[in-house]
Amino acid sequence: MIDLHSHILAGIDDGARSIDDTLAIAQNSVENGVTHMMCTPHIHLGIFNNDIPSITQAFEKACSAIHDANIPLKLAMASEVRICPEILTLVQKNELPYLGKWRSRNALLLELPHSHIPPGAENLIHWLLKHGVQPIIPHPERNREILANYSKARWLKQLGCIFQVTAGAFVQRFSDAIYDTVWQMRDDNLIGYVASDTHNVLKRPNDMQLAYDAVASKTNKKIADALFFRIPQHLTAGVNWQ
Repeated sequence: MIDLHSHILAGIDDGARSIDDTLAIAQNSVENGVTHMMCTPHIHLGIFNNDIPSITQAFEKACSAIHDANIPLKLAMASEVRICPEILTLVQKNELPYLGKWRSRNALLLELPHSHIPPGAENLIHWLLKHGVQPIIPHPERNREILANYSKARWLKQLGCIFQVTAGAFVQRFSDAIYDTVWQMRDDNLIGYVASDTHNVLKRPNDMQLAYDAVASKTNKKIADALFFRIPQHLTAGVNWQ
């Protein structure tokens, strides 16, 4: 499987704290069916002030450590960018690392706050699409405004967003409400693809295999293959995996 959301890079956000953590996450991910993993540390201005140079430095250390440990996991790097007005400038200056391409647009993992959908989100989404950037919203099933009003998910999809849901949501890693919402999204064909959003091996391990099995069981193998492999493969067709 191709996992397009992880916090495996050490010491730059709320994920892996050390290279030992990086190696543990890598091994856990391989054991759960992942062959390729996108490293997507937070860019959250004022909290995690990452940029392409800092992410690249951490990424190169992770690649070297995983290679030296003979863990069969290929990596590439992008970011999970918290929605903010500064994104316009970052896009214009080409200072964001993207996941790949979606219909000729650069694919951006655009994170909403867990609490709500910020005012102005619609205008930003329109601006991004107009400027060649495809917004991909991670873990919408955990956004409290969507949990309270499911029509907000349909609204964001109609605006042109793609949804990346979290593997653990399918296997009750979170609340019952999140579990019900992610399955409703699956039934309504709102999901673009599934990723782990793994942060560590204890509280936030890689649930890709468990989630794949759950989706394949409740739907069919063709749908599971699309959500966990074929669509991520399409998104990253031009990515140089290391």
